[in-house]
Amino acid sequence: MRLLVLGGTEFAGRAVVEAALARDWDVTVLNRGRHEPPPGARALRGDRTAPDGLAALAEGAEGEWDVVVDTWSRAPRAVRDAARLLRDRAGRYVYVSSCSVYAWAPPAGYTEDAALAEGAEAGAEQTDYARDKRGGELAALESFGADRSLLVRAGLILGPYENVGRLPWWLSRIARGGPVLAPGPRDMPLQYIDVRDLAEWILDAAGAGLSGPYTLISPQGHTTMGGFLDACVTSTGADAELRWTDPDTVLDAGVQPWTQLPVWVPPGTDMHDALHGADVSRAVGAGLRCRPVTETVADTWAWLRSIGGTAPQRPDRPPLGLDPEVEAKLLPAGGVPGTTP
Repeated sequence: MRLLVLGGTEFAGRAVVEAALARDWDVTVLNRGRHEPPPGARALRGDRTAPDGLAALAEGAEGEWDVVVDTWSRAPRAVRDAARLLRDRAGRYVYVSSCSVYAWAPPAGYTEDAALAEGAEAGAEQTDYARDKRGGELAALESFGADRSLLVRAGLILGPYENVGRLPWWLSRIARGGPVLAPGPRDMPLQYIDVRDLAEWILDAAGAGLSGPYTLISPQGHTTMGGFLDACVTSTGADAELRWTDPDTVLDAGVQPWTQLPVWVPPGTDMHDALHGADVSRAVGAGLRCRPVTETVADTWAWLRSIGGTAPQRPDRPPLGLDPEVEAKLLPAGGVPGTTP
């Protein structure tokens, strides 16, 4: 298989490239050259935000591809321009979208048939994340049609090379040891997708000729907040004590879910239903397999240590995590280590 990845050097794009190379696929990446692609991939240079940013893909320069994978998350016009250029030279366009394209807030158990957010125009400049991602979907559909477009609506993505900062923050905090604010309840269900499982599913689905939208996130019940944080403690080997704290206590202190306490959102809310309540039976039926949370956490910790302990940070995303002073004020309100509030 001949694969073109637009990007291909960070997080999701990199995972797709590595998985494809492991299958002996012929892989080309197009990026700005700020990061080197994995060894074995052919590198083309181009800035999609520049007027001539796709010149390296001009017809005759590289030929044709079986699959294009695009992870773009800003102005939809970048997807539009790439899809228009490649529509007669690629078999299938895989756009890595987001669960954010569902109209807020989708109810618990929502499927791919849920109402969608209004998308930005295909030629629009950057607006907001949800509208831009939906605009990217529409841009892919415009050129490749419903039969040759695969829309991968990813949920929370974790794993090695994460450049958003969610799992790396928890690992770094727990590695420091001592009492750790653990937002409850312990048994609160979490849904996420390991970036490597996302990549493998994309390649399998593209190879099988799948099209249309798929919500890509682990099945409900895959793990819990307790399972997630316990895995962090085990992987780091730190002398950390999880102090489980009632959600209302956390919220009353003004702590922001998802950002100040990454991954966590209070149960029984629209936010939890939207982020951790999807029905992914369509993706499971199409071969989705998810490794255990212990493996995702352990491998991310090993990667984090291999680069000196500081994860890369996307410049377009704000830093995440709870200020130590805020945590210290809340810790006395927490429960006995290991108990459910």
